[in-house]
Amino acid sequence: MACDLLLGLCEIPVPATLSASDLIWFQVGDAELHVFAEPAFDTAAAQHFCLEVPDLDALRERLAAAGFAIMAGSGISGRPRFFCRDPFGNNIEFTTIIGDYRLG
Repeated sequence: MACDLLLGLCEIPVPATLSASDLIWFQVGDAELHVFAEPAFDTAAAQHFCLEVPDLDALRERLAAAGFAIMAGSGISGRPRFFCRDPFGNNIEFTTIIGDYRLG
């Protein structure tokens, strides 16, 4: 099992019955994350998934040092965050939850 050093996601095999050329699966705790590459990807789209991480600043630095463009998002009270794109071009939001956004 290959684990990504930047995000700590461990890649798992895609079922043989699926096309693996445009699909990658990861084990995330007890869950799985399935990421698809779309042939007609709209890079302006707001669709994304979000990962909560324990040290947002350290991850931002690691991703930037690895050559990933970091994009700021609009502020959410109690949830500092940023975005970047995976190698397929999908948006990923990274956040650390430090408080209830409804109280901000």
